[in-house]
Amino acid sequence: MNAIKFPGFFLLFVSFLLANDQLEDLYKQASFYENQKEYKKAMEIYKKIAIEEKNANRIYFDEEKQIAHKIATETLDKIDDEETEKTIQQILAKSFDLYAYEENYFLPFSYDSRQRDDRKQTEAKFQFSVKKPIISNFLKMNETFYFGYSQTSLWQLYEDSSPFRETSYRPELFVELPYGKKGKTVIKGFKFGFLHESNGQPVEKSRSWNRLYLTSYFQLGNLFIAPKVWYRIPEEKNDDDNPDIEKYLGYGDLTLVLPYKSHTFKLLFRNNLRFNKDNKGFVQLDWTFPLLGSKSLFAYVQASSGYGDSLIDYDKEINRFSFGISLSR
Repeated sequence: MNAIKFPGFFLLFVSFLLANDQLEDLYKQASFYENQKEYKKAMEIYKKIAIEEKNANRIYFDEEKQIAHKIATETLDKIDDEETEKTIQQILAKSFDLYAYEENYFLPFSYDSRQRDDRKQTEAKFQFSVKKPIISNFLKMNETFYFGYSQTSLWQLYEDSSPFRETSYRPELFVELPYGKKGKTVIKGFKFGFLHESNGQPVEKSRSWNRLYLTSYFQLGNLFIAPKVWYRIPEEKNDDDNPDIEKYLGYGDLTLVLPYKSHTFKLLFRNNLRFNKDNKGFVQLDWTFPLLGSKSLFAYVQASSGYGDSLIDYDKEINRFSFGISLSR
């Protein structure tokens, strides 16, 4: 089955790369007209970009829908009820709209500066993250409700048995609310959600917590600022795997994102705001840029230092340097 579908997947992949090239050309055209103060022409191109991006994101699912339609029309007996016919096609297609959420990357080289008894210093790190829109404008505020899922793994790739040392699972429900108008205010939107994070380990290594969080988005030129605060939902004392996690991760973080030409720089700060000997913090820098001129594959460099590098190591100070590739940014 995989051998049969591979050519189709390859063609779709090539189409996706070509679509990204076309989108970049459209962005250049729109920017040109905007700089020339021909805003009407620029807006027409931006509308076209929105349509193209929507189509590009759904290219894989569209192929599945076409296959489902072919099966339904050429193989299955016709059902008189139109609504039932559509339901059958949905069942056959198994289609669902998924979009990249946080970064999706694979870092085959990830080096911890300190030697530790339970691991090699060099391992692999990768992350998978998607979101699915659930409903839009339900509250008539142009908001969108999402389900998100992210998974980050630390893989002892260079050990003999190559075990997965840690995997963090982060399902969440959230709503994004745009705010203000172009050129009128520096604040651009809000995000409010519920996040569960756990690692699925046996009791002695189990870690988990639940949070409600609020993020605000600001724009200053090409600098984007996102302060985030959270509230940990209390747990029963006997069920709490990490009762002191806030001592290390605090109650929020600050993210700065700076796109510059084809590069992106992302800086994350976190501190527990205890201004004494118990002060704990964390900082992480992510740098991405196109790999070999590609429009959809990026080189990824990550450097981090402090507490909370992973859920299993939330109470350990770790200095890590990693590099690899990313499929989104």
